[in-house]
Amino acid sequence: MVKIVELLSPARDFTALAAAINSGADSIYVGVKSYNMRANAANFTVDELGEAVKRCHDSGVKLYVCTNIVMTDSQIDGLRSLMPRLHSQEVDAVIVSDLGACKVASENDVDVHMSVQANLSNVEALKVLEGMGVERAILSRELSLAQIKDMARKTSLEIETFIHGAMCMAVSGRCFLSSYLYDKSANCGECLQPCRKEWKILSEDGHELMLEAKTSGKDVGEKGKNLEQQSKTHILSPRDLCTVEHIPELVEAGIDAFKIEGRARPAEYVATVTSVYREAIDSYLKGSWEIHREEKLQRWLEELQKVFNRGFDTGFYFRTPHETSSYNKATHIKKDVGEVVNYYSKVSAAEIRLWNDLEVGDEIMIQGPTTGSFIQKVESMQINGKNIEKAFKGQNVGIAVEGKVRPHDAVYKRVKRV
Repeated sequence: MVKIVELLSPARDFTALAAAINSGADSIYVGVKSYNMRANAANFTVDELGEAVKRCHDSGVKLYVCTNIVMTDSQIDGLRSLMPRLHSQEVDAVIVSDLGACKVASENDVDVHMSVQANLSNVEALKVLEGMGVERAILSRELSLAQIKDMARKTSLEIETFIHGAMCMAVSGRCFLSSYLYDKSANCGECLQPCRKEWKILSEDGHELMLEAKTSGKDVGEKGKNLEQQSKTHILSPRDLCTVEHIPELVEAGIDAFKIEGRARPAEYVATVTSVYREAIDSYLKGSWEIHREEKLQRWLEELQKVFNRGFDTGFYFRTPHETSSYNKATHIKKDVGEVVNYYSKVSAAEIRLWNDLEVGDEIMIQGPTTGSFIQKVESMQINGKNIEKAFKGQNVGIAVEGKVRPHDAVYKRVKRV
């Protein structure tokens, strides 16, 4: 019997939440202000969580709330006031990394998922969590797939691992670089990501280490053909995790939940990554993985490359990652093109006010707090009932849309990065 796995997606706001729901997520995790590892990103207020839970549960989707920062006594005291509200709002679980937070959650009958920040790397640690009533363990990112498979076999806890998204140069995210340089603690959710910058390597006598880097075909001699010397490097910045090609191995390892990283990412990232992994998981579970396998893998990877990424790697699943990454390598970008004014359900058309030109054949992205995020091509456009091939800034244009949209939804044009 093939194991059914849960696809868990991130959401920073209601637009991303709707995008995750509409794209096939089984569960969604969100942050609550002051208690999660993405303090610099948009987060939900406690009052908004009730609406978020309702939207998820109405669609048969679970909602988890991150309360996984390193906590002092004052923050634990605040958590004692927060947990009863999370229980009354019927959140499905909280994600914690602190044993005190785990105790507070259990006292309020809120299910607990132990965060990757706890660096869970052995079965004995899982046995301790079992005794504490923890429901799920999010395993350390530094484990190999063989180690994960062995741990899953020896525990009654649900096992969750990351399958896609940013990776940190520190052990399971426990980093002090941001704190040291900027007095902003990564462990309390304030990371400013200095690791993503370009760095120079200097010896104590001031010698600057020169690194080899690929060029665009510049010939610099036989020994260094297609290579040049550079002094700056992204040596602290690993590539992003991408496992879409290895879904069968991950399912068969006994993992219960596949987690997509990206709670700071916009709705189009959530929609694209969720829909790709939804299709990949379903393809394997339905027994159709090998049918046109190469074509599907190529299409999935091309879609994933269109949204924010730093290049892809398989993390520690199969070997120790060694590739560093530059800045965003997304093949496509979005340009603000307009706003939805009206939606006409009988003809599935939207009236859009343009502040940039738009043509038939363009690929557009429509986003909103209820709409989520979806992408389609412009197949036809009309102004005053007449078909047109191109509309211009300042005009209102009618466009057939593939999903329901709402007034004030943002409209973007997705174009290939030059």
